Amino acid sequence: MRCTLLPLLLALFALAGLTPACTEAAAQTSGAAGGAAADGGSAPTAQTTLASLTSASVDGGLSAAAQDACPEGMVLVEGDYCPNIEQTCLRYRDPPVGPYAYFRCDEYKKPAKCLGKRVHKRFCIDAVEHVEPGTDLPMNKKSWSDATRVCEGAGARLCMTSEWQFACEGEEMRPYPYGWERDSTACNVDIERGLGRVGKLVDHRTPASAHPRCVSPFGVHDMSGNVDEWATVDGAPRGAREVMKGSWWMPGRHACRQFQGGHGATYGGTESGVRCCKDAPAGQLATR
Repeated sequence: MRCTLLPLLLALFALAGLTPACTEAAAQTSGAAGGAAADGGSAPTAQTTLASLTSASVDGGLSAAAQDACPEGMVLVEGDYCPNIEQTCLRYRDPPVGPYAYFRCDEYKKPAKCLGKRVHKRFCIDAVEHVEPGTDLPMNKKSWSDATRVCEGAGARLCMTSEWQFACEGEEMRPYPYGWERDSTACNVDIERGLGRVGKLVDHRTPASAHPRCVSPFGVHDMSGNVDEWATVDGAPRGAREVMKGSWWMPGRHACRQFQGGHGATYGGTESGVRCCKDAPAGQLATR
């Protein structure tokens, strides 16, 4: 799989700390592929899923202050983010020939290296992807513009790529939200058959409850796999700022720093969904 991006676009992505899926073969932050079956079992309602997953994240170590700093359904992300990192793949999944060569990394060298100065961040992010009304499945067929409106309607906004990445990898700079070795059973990824084709993708969405181990250090679910989530590249102009992160579709987009670009603000496919961010109050607790 190959694609061509303008040098300006690549430079903007590099400044934002992004690695394009289509240039994985040349990057150290390789790894990822598209989609996987659910772990099985019946899923609870969307409301129950959201409440239980958020509660589990809080029980995993968030302080009471962190719980109260964000609206219900969101979790607090606070810490020092590294804009420019070096991640080295020790072992690739696929042979060095064929369409997936150097796309999926089975194991990364630990630890990752921060190349430069870290930046402190504090914000709120949805614990799970936005769901379709009355269902437990994440929204899909949403464009960047659609996702912007969904977030604004919820009193939030789309995440910046730096925020999305930090919520996924944590201060450890994990390649995958759950760690350093690729686990095809942890998230909705690595579906290799029945994907469909561009314009007619097969719907492989699953509720967040189907993959409880697909969780980041901050307690955010399904940042690897499931639907693509729109984000905005820090400092980029229109036409170069709209990217998708995550998704079961297309190998090369399941590590925290990977993305899919080039669709612009109006594309909304079977795989494209919504996750929102929100500014967190500094030095005080938010009221719900």
